[in-house]
Amino acid sequence: MTLRRIRHYDSYIAIKELSEEHSEYPISTMCEILKINRAAYYKWKNHTNSENDDLNELIAKKVLEIHGEHPDMGYRRIRDTLAHDHNINVNDKRVLRVCRKKKVQSYIKHRYNCCTKPASDPAYIAENVLNREFKSDKPNEKWLTDVSEFKYGTGDDEKKGKIYLSVILDLCGKRPVAYEYSDHNDNPLVFNTFDKALAANPGATPLFHSDRGYQYTSKTFRQKIVDAGMTQSMSRVVRCIDNGPMEGFWGIMKREMYYGKKYKTKDELIRAIEEYIDYYTNKRVQRNLCILTPQEYYEKHLLEAA
Repeated sequence: MTLRRIRHYDSYIAIKELSEEHSEYPISTMCEILKINRAAYYKWKNHTNSENDDLNELIAKKVLEIHGEHPDMGYRRIRDTLAHDHNINVNDKRVLRVCRKKKVQSYIKHRYNCCTKPASDPAYIAENVLNREFKSDKPNEKWLTDVSEFKYGTGDDEKKGKIYLSVILDLCGKRPVAYEYSDHNDNPLVFNTFDKALAANPGATPLFHSDRGYQYTSKTFRQKIVDAGMTQSMSRVVRCIDNGPMEGFWGIMKREMYYGKKYKTKDELIRAIEEYIDYYTNKRVQRNLCILTPQEYYEKHLLEAA
């Protein structure tokens, strides 16, 4: 489709629909009002789509469907989803042109603020063994963890509250290994998450990295690490980048399912959290994972390691 046809496409459609619904409207008059060349309109109307035109229309249809379901996606993620889910392999520029034509734009990003409480009297502090070495192609080689806060209840007549979500990520694909939520940001929240991760991955002995939150510096948690045969690592004070991928996970999650949305009840928020983590793990493809989901990337390297 030429640039001129793209630019006048909406006008052509309007003339065609009006002429079909109201035969008394002269096409020449409508073309004059819309500053459209009459011959160009008839050329467009009688045009037979090429394979390229058909592909553009298919891309536009799928782009609108993907954007409707995930309005947070920019054109790069839409392109990757087209390739992964619909076997439509085109370049970024083509998808960007379609997005601009259809006025598809992702939501604005929000800044994520951590809610972990530092320990005032830590029983154990580990060195930053991870040392920002965030790359891992070996399953269960490096785990990261953190806790974040989510609020629900939006009106004066609604019960307001908070949910604290604890997540452990495997750096091999940034796969959520385990998660737990609670009304309280306390030791059981973190301990239960850790126990779930061990149960789901028996025998795993990863490097375990966290910040210096009071749960992770406690004697009980330290003993859990020792009993599991793991090496413990902690971020330095006021160095959020030491746990960068975990911070990035919170930012992505909150931008895509939390910011700009209102959850009236605790149950509604919990459902949204559970659905999102399933989506992130099993459906959300990532370019830095070779257009695979975290679970697909993990399974791929699991087979290679076997």
